[in-house]
Amino acid sequence: MNWLIFWILIYLVALIYLTLKHVKHRDPEYYLVNNRSTRTLPLVFTTLATFVGGGTSIGLIAMGYESGFAAVGIGIAYVTGFMIMLRYAGKIRDYGKKNRIYTFPQYLIGRLAGGSSQLFRRLFSTTINGVNIFIFFFLLAAQFVGMATLLKHGFSIGYQTAVIISALIIIFYTAFAGLSGVIYTDMLQFIVIVIMMVVIFIPGIILDTDGFSRLSELPSTMINGLHYGPVFLIGLLLFLSPSVLVRMDIWQRMLAAKDAATAKKASFWSGIGMLPFYIIFPLVGMSVRITMSGDLDPNETAFLFIDKHSGAFIYAFALTGLLAALMSSGDSFLNIISISAVQDFAGWRKKVLVNAEKSQYYIRIVTVIFGVIALFVALVFPYIVDLMVVGIGTIVIFVPITLLALNNENPGKYASAALWSILAGFVVNTVFFAWGVISPQAFEPKSSFIPAFIISAIVLLIGMKFTSKTKELSNADPIQ
Repeated sequence: MNWLIFWILIYLVALIYLTLKHVKHRDPEYYLVNNRSTRTLPLVFTTLATFVGGGTSIGLIAMGYESGFAAVGIGIAYVTGFMIMLRYAGKIRDYGKKNRIYTFPQYLIGRLAGGSSQLFRRLFSTTINGVNIFIFFFLLAAQFVGMATLLKHGFSIGYQTAVIISALIIIFYTAFAGLSGVIYTDMLQFIVIVIMMVVIFIPGIILDTDGFSRLSELPSTMINGLHYGPVFLIGLLLFLSPSVLVRMDIWQRMLAAKDAATAKKASFWSGIGMLPFYIIFPLVGMSVRITMSGDLDPNETAFLFIDKHSGAFIYAFALTGLLAALMSSGDSFLNIISISAVQDFAGWRKKVLVNAEKSQYYIRIVTVIFGVIALFVALVFPYIVDLMVVGIGTIVIFVPITLLALNNENPGKYASAALWSILAGFVVNTVFFAWGVISPQAFEPKSSFIPAFIISAIVLLIGMKFTSKTKELSNADPIQ
């Protein structure tokens, strides 16, 4: 206990220092996108810190314990996705600077609904932001669940108390510092994560598996990655990979880049840098299954592994590392949904931003409100894997309309088709996920993003075809 308090105090002092350092800026360019001056290394660190955060790490360890190498498929899909983002990263950054774009939804609204009526623009804006906020509520709640589990183990307190403490910590410093603070605190958090991996996870895996030779003791479906079936793996590569292109947190970081070249380099090295983590985390879960039992609570596997492979001093450092990882993701997700909500509010008033000084005030208020809502979700649905999967899965419904916006010179003419595409994909994803949760033998809920993506794409293509046909008829000579 004493060592845990020691490490947490050191971490919090460093965190508070970095947070206070970035409170002084009133310009929204600083608060929202770090003045669009972020260099490659900080961008890579903050991106990796988000993608290998505590919710992801604990979730992937739990998935590794349940399914083995099927969890690695998520990492491979994300690496592929960052290579897709590489093609557009520079374009996104330059467009954002030229048009003062601060968020991914703001880009979609401007490109697809910018020339539409005010009523349609409001509807489109609310739908895009509403679905994105829904997605990141689940991802944020996953971080709260992970932090609560950590604090419960470290301080022997109840889950409800732990999750409330976790939420308050993230809400406070996210509201205080904005993205500029988040980026620099993420650098600190990522360094802690790397040390933890080198000191505890990698040596522990090698020891537990006898140099990986004991992996053969696991069921064959855990080794070949087919625990969730081949459809899940194929779906990851085909449909989850492009989801990187529509992650609000990635867009915010590309928009914060110093220049287009920096955005491209950050995308490339973020993709390459995350793969080792997405291999190591599942291996931790697999090691626990080999050496302990197959009947454990998957959410507990990370802490059981750490406890086994560390003394009091290192154990405390490892829990602090997981705390850092959880906070690095939690602050990013909360920052994003708060900014998006305020941008949507401003969009209803035909403004890019509300008053510069008031914008930060509004974002901070919304940060507190949304943080409390996510806290409620974590209290009533404390299942980190399901929270993580429903969040990252739902994102894919934005892929078709985003590719349209990025590649078409005049995407606004298909605005109605884009709106129906999002609505259809969201409904399908929700229905299939709920069906899978209620009847897992009939459908794997973790695969709900596949039909959702397909329906989104089909509805968009049909809508585009219908729009083009209608335009052709309207332009035809009435005499003919």
